[in-house]
Amino acid sequence: MPAFDPNGRGVVVTGAGNGIGAALARELGARGTRVVVSDLDADGAARVAAEITAAGGTAVAAPGDAASEEGVTALVEVARRELGTIDAWYANAGVDRGRGLEAPESDWDISLQVNVMAHVRAARLLVPEWAANGGGRFVVTASAAGLLTMIGAPAYSVTKHAAVAFAEWLSVTYRHRGVVVQAICPQGVQTRMLEQSGDLEELLSRDTALTPEQVATQAVDALAGDEFLILPHPEVAGYYATRAGATDKWLHGMNKLQQRLEEKEGTR
Repeated sequence: MPAFDPNGRGVVVTGAGNGIGAALARELGARGTRVVVSDLDADGAARVAAEITAAGGTAVAAPGDAASEEGVTALVEVARRELGTIDAWYANAGVDRGRGLEAPESDWDISLQVNVMAHVRAARLLVPEWAANGGGRFVVTASAAGLLTMIGAPAYSVTKHAAVAFAEWLSVTYRHRGVVVQAICPQGVQTRMLEQSGDLEELLSRDTALTPEQVATQAVDALAGDEFLILPHPEVAGYYATRAGATDKWLHGMNKLQQRLEEKEGTR
């Protein structure tokens, strides 16, 4: 597949009012991309778009729900009006809700809507047109939890696995028609989600918590190729290989981390 030069392209980034999404939007803007900055947080989206514009880039804020069918449809319409053509879609918006088996149905539902169905709804509107017209890029922020798991967070783990699985299916189905699908799978990243993870923060940061800017730089650099997995933490590849090739060993190791977490919580 040919490299994707972001200069002059029209790109949408969801969940771009803060964290990795904001860093992605800024990095793309700095490389000459025309960016639609989308977020439920209207103030956050407007702030990031203004920062990109002030730095000499081209960006427009599009506040709204990138997960609901109505919200995705409206966002695509706005983006097409502002950009003319949507060349790439960064499905970055995500939530981490619910802990343990006690997580309520509402946490599972919003996790499914934001972490999975948002991607499905966007792809329905974009991918057939890309396939007919020579290609496009669909990039999912999936997390290392989508390849491994996340202790204590069943809804996040399950839906991020589903996000990776859907991205894989898109790649298998449309790769030969010019549609490149990529999945960003970082481990610990210095965002509000990590800060709010409590005792899990130490475990998630065991290999070094990267800044959102570091993740964004690697993710945008990856547009030069068509590799499916984008791994800002390269050690995740080893964990992923162990999970696949020595599953019981990997599960035993993860259970030991679970026990460490319980011991830490018990010493309070």
